[in-house]
Amino acid sequence: MSLRECDLVLTTDEAIGYLKISKPTLLKYIRERRIRATRAGKGWRILESELYRFLKGGEARAEMPKEDAGQLRQF
Repeated sequence: MSLRECDLVLTTDEAIGYLKISKPTLLKYIRERRIRATRAGKGWRILESELYRFLKGGEARAEMPKEDAGQLRQF
């Protein structure tokens, strides 16, 4: 089974619980592109494997489009 088949998609609140950090801190990490996330409606979606990579200290795999990063100011 490949990683893509079993990877969970987490909401902002689920990611906050997974990392045990505050919402402003999570949004700061997304804005700084330390955590890769995808905009979905009014919130963000983050792969569980991305949070695992972040905790291990790995580098971000790809940059978030600048238009998504600018939308963080809405929160």
